[in-house]
Amino acid sequence: MKWDVTKQHEGLLLRDYLLKVIGISRRMLTAIKFDEGKLLVNNMEVNVRYRLMARDQIKIILPQETRSKLLVAENISIDIVYEDEHIIVINKPPFIATIPSRDHPSHTLANGIINYYDNHNIPYTVHIVTRLDRDTSGLMLIAKHRYSHSILFHDQQEHNVNRGYLAMVSGNLHNERGTITDPIARDPESIITRRVSQHGKRAITHYQVREQLDALALLEIHLETGRTHQIRVHFSSIGHPLIGDDLYGGSMETIQRQALHCHQLSFDHPIKKERMQFEIPLAKDLKQAWEAYK
Repeated sequence: MKWDVTKQHEGLLLRDYLLKVIGISRRMLTAIKFDEGKLLVNNMEVNVRYRLMARDQIKIILPQETRSKLLVAENISIDIVYEDEHIIVINKPPFIATIPSRDHPSHTLANGIINYYDNHNIPYTVHIVTRLDRDTSGLMLIAKHRYSHSILFHDQQEHNVNRGYLAMVSGNLHNERGTITDPIARDPESIITRRVSQHGKRAITHYQVREQLDALALLEIHLETGRTHQIRVHFSSIGHPLIGDDLYGGSMETIQRQALHCHQLSFDHPIKKERMQFEIPLAKDLKQAWEAYK
């Protein structure tokens, strides 16, 4: 990655330029300094105390990334919505975990991404920015390298990475729009489930009814916070569980996974700083389930 120094930033220390102007995190800068990365100005290696002059060209060579032993390349198809040298946006199918875990040590989306990287000579590991549950479908944002990931992670903390969901919930919602603000905590009787609790963490879910049937509603949902299972827990807590979500009381009559789909994604590109916006239609199986109910 390269940047040209303008008159405006002449006299700044390289460290301050990278931290305050470019937005590199201190952790990332430390990794560049001590993990065999390089800081170059006009193609000459310098340290962070170099004082910049107008028309200097800064170049960063990122440290070589190491991959987890669990990230074995597997021939898993991935549906790429957008890709450049810094990020990938993927349309995740249901019934596949995002990353390897004790319950799903292989055949995850991350294994498929590593396979794609190897086939295209991309020398990075997988940096998930927006994660989805195993049975949730839709748009996911992945950073290709540590630098773009550090910026997107910061943007996520600042609520600048936004997602919109479509969900099908049981029952009749009498209000066309609303907000659920109940805190969410771990269920002390389970290592998986969460529950509404006054001792939990702040959780805010906004929803709008897109279409209402007699006993089923199609909702558009936007999260102000990102708690584990937030949408599923919140709607179950008000008596409208997602269909297909047997973990939180949803009917399994028509579909065998929670009816939840991330259909919108927007964020600032970590390098270009342009606003990126993506939208995809409702997943095929959810559309079929909706039509079956109608």
